[in-house]
Amino acid sequence: MEEHLTVGRVAELAAVSVRTLHHYDEIGLVPASARTAAGYRAYSADDVERLREVLAYRRLGFGLGEIADLVDGPTADAVAHLRRLRGLLVEQRDRTAAMVTAIDRELEARALGIRTTPEEQLKVFGAQLYEVIGSAYPATRRTEPRIAARIWDALGDARTVLNVGAGTGSYEPPDRDVTAVEPSAVMRAQRPAGAAPCVAADAGRLPFADRSFDAAMAVSTVHHWPDPLAGLREMRRVARRVVVFTYDASTAGWLQRFWLTRDYLPEFAGLLADRPSLADMTRAIGGRAEPVPVPWDCADGFFEAHWRRPEAYLDEQVRRAVSVWTRVGPAAEQRAVNGLREDLASGRWAERNRDLVALDAAELGLRLLVA
Repeated sequence: MEEHLTVGRVAELAAVSVRTLHHYDEIGLVPASARTAAGYRAYSADDVERLREVLAYRRLGFGLGEIADLVDGPTADAVAHLRRLRGLLVEQRDRTAAMVTAIDRELEARALGIRTTPEEQLKVFGAQLYEVIGSAYPATRRTEPRIAARIWDALGDARTVLNVGAGTGSYEPPDRDVTAVEPSAVMRAQRPAGAAPCVAADAGRLPFADRSFDAAMAVSTVHHWPDPLAGLREMRRVARRVVVFTYDASTAGWLQRFWLTRDYLPEFAGLLADRPSLADMTRAIGGRAEPVPVPWDCADGFFEAHWRRPEAYLDEQVRRAVSVWTRVGPAAEQRAVNGLREDLASGRWAERNRDLVALDAAELGLRLLVA
């Protein structure tokens, strides 16, 4: 990079007009700190860095007055701005992705002759995934004691625990000093009275200093994070121990181990196609992976919970509390439910899965990562 850039060159690189740059200079937002030999404005490396921040905030919809306060604030260093900007951009991306998902879902529904309600049509705009499905969680999503015992045992002697992606508070140990992190307002609002204090933040940028906690935990949430590995590394940064309850989609034939994905919902594979492998996640925290069998009468209604109770998947309320069904879209959901209903009625499901009846627990790919 040249020591100084001319106004014309900066305008070209930043895709803004020279007039805009002159205006920013005149109001003191981005002054050009140098002059060329001919006396024209020129920008130093520091000027360009400030302009980059101003333009990023501007394109996020901030007004010039707000931007001036942000770039001149007490934490106005490059790293702080980059972290803040990244967070804002990720939030914007997630909201856009949620809107696209909601619109795709409605298009598929209309193609099937299904008309969404006015409330559903309005709720999707600006909503993230948990804003769409979160209200269904209290009915079927709760702490499963046997899985909780594994998680709490893995926390060891930790007295202070950070629960990342905490949702409504399931699996938070009652005998520890817990701080929760949850980005969804819908989920935060459903935390019960007396639950641990909850901070509105994302896993990828935890607002805590290094080693602030004895342990950090994350339960059935990593697959929703925009950057799972970054979130796991953040957990490792803020805590000396890390415990993560997640899913392994990296072993050969993983889609075949659960009859629901094998026989009725192969679209599940596409939801995890770009997710990091179990090995990558384990390396991110420097730990190990342990299998967690799912009990046949699992109290927590996550996707695999009803493996020996297939009729549960015919219940709309059960499905709405699991993000998988929202993400695959109504056409795939309706086809899977119809196929399962027919197979249950005909006895085909029972014939295919007769070996499951004798099992008290099933290995369906759930894993506990411990570091």
